[in-house]
Amino acid sequence: MRRERRAARRVLALAVAPCLALALAAPAARAEPGTGRAAACDQDRERCLDGRRLLYWYGYGLGVHPFTTPEAVRRQLTDNFRLFPVSGSCPGRVRTGDRCDLLGGNPVRVESAAGDHLQIATLPGHDLGKGLHIRFTFTRSLGFHYLDVAAWQDRETDCARQVLCGAASRAGAWALWQVLAHTLTVSAWAA
Repeated sequence: MRRERRAARRVLALAVAPCLALALAAPAARAEPGTGRAAACDQDRERCLDGRRLLYWYGYGLGVHPFTTPEAVRRQLTDNFRLFPVSGSCPGRVRTGDRCDLLGGNPVRVESAAGDHLQIATLPGHDLGKGLHIRFTFTRSLGFHYLDVAAWQDRETDCARQVLCGAASRAGAWALWQVLAHTLTVSAWAA
């Protein structure tokens, strides 16, 4: 019996090893979020996304999902919005034009939920102020999926002008979207 178990473990290890090696070789977060950023920014990269002020642009690895499209991962999120780490009182399924309150009573509008992206905007009464836009873009390369999160604002806020407040806000956003990336790494298998 012990010999059979050892043999079964070896066979399982040999079958899983290539997949595990691929998963471990994948970057956790991309250093360069994609060519879209360079094309949308001016030379000094201070003002991006059609002249609006870029607050941050983060890239996260979502692992290997060879049979899942970026659109399917976006649908997984918008059709099951409870996966969103601060979904609050938003409905389980969000669509373009929907308005709802995120955690803490922070109102947002879904500007776009189509193709490979989801984009939301903060409304008056949001803790971060009105006119903050956050775009979640899903991509795939060689079976590896990625999530790029870009945020920009219509007008600079007091917090964005202050170095410490702005840095704390960006760090908090990075951690929050990291939680989303980890959630989607698992849920993308069901997409």
